[in-house]
Amino acid sequence: MSACSPPSPLPQAGGGVRQALATAAARFAFSATPRLDAELLMAHALGVERNAILLDPDRYAVPAGFAALVERRLRHEPIAYITGTRGFWSIDLAVGPGALVPRADSETLLIAAQAHFAGGAPATILDLGTGPGTLLLAALDEWPARGLGIDFSADALGYARANAAALGMADRTQFLRGNWADAITGRFDLILANPPYIGTAETLPPEVRDHEPHAALFAGADGLDDYRILAAQLPALIAPGGAAVIEIGATQAAPVSALLEAQGLHVALHHDYGGNPRVLLAR
Repeated sequence: MSACSPPSPLPQAGGGVRQALATAAARFAFSATPRLDAELLMAHALGVERNAILLDPDRYAVPAGFAALVERRLRHEPIAYITGTRGFWSIDLAVGPGALVPRADSETLLIAAQAHFAGGAPATILDLGTGPGTLLLAALDEWPARGLGIDFSADALGYARANAAALGMADRTQFLRGNWADAITGRFDLILANPPYIGTAETLPPEVRDHEPHAALFAGADGLDDYRILAAQLPALIAPGGAAVIEIGATQAAPVSALLEAQGLHVALHHDYGGNPRVLLAR
C-alpha cells in the first residue's frame, strides 16, 4: 500500500464552490499561491469578479468548465494564460502564449519613474521589449504622454496593440517590430526596459520554462547579453532630464551598473516589494 494518499478528484459541476476551491487548492501544491490560483480559475469559469465568490461563495454552483481549467493548471500552465488576462499596476492586460506574463515586481519600474518625475511628467516614453505592452501602457495610464513600444515578437506585439485599443490608448501609442533600439532615432523622456536576464544554465519553474517565450527569458550564459546591447544604445536615447529605468535580476545590480556607468550614465538602484534589487535608473 502506498504511503501517499491519492490526489483528490477534480471538482464536479453543480457542486459547492467552497469545497471545490479547497479541492483545487490541494491539487495545486506545486504553486506558491494555490488558493489564489483556485479562486482566479473559479471566478473566470463563473464569469464574475474574484471578490464576488469571496464575499458570497454559497451563491454559486461549480460551473461545467471549472474542471478543465483545473486540469490545465495541473499541467503547470500559467494562470494568466488560462484566464487570458493579468492585472498590472493600474490596468488589466490581455496575455497568452508568446507574451511574457507581467510580474508584480516589474511595477518597481513605475515606482522608480514616478520618483524621478515627481516634479513633472514625461511627454515621450519608449518601452524596449514591450511584450504585451505591460510597462508602456501602465506608464501611459499614469501620465498623458505618447509612447513607442518595440519588440521582436510578432505575437507579443499583437497583444500589445490589442491592449492599447482596449484601454483607449491606441491614439497615443505606436508599436514596432525591432531588435532593441537598432532602428530608433530621437530622444525620449522615459525609457523603460525589462530585458531577458536569465542565464541559459539556470533552472526555472516548469510553468515558466515550459510555457513562456524563451526569447523573453534567457540572455546568454551570464544573463547579461541584452544589457550589453542596451548599455551602448541608451546614452543617445535619453532626453535631457530624462531617465532609463531597467529591470534586473536580483544578483545583477553590480555588473549591469558597471555596463551603464562605462557608457557615462549615472545609476541609482531601486528594490522591489520583497526588498530585492530590481531596477536601475540611469540618467
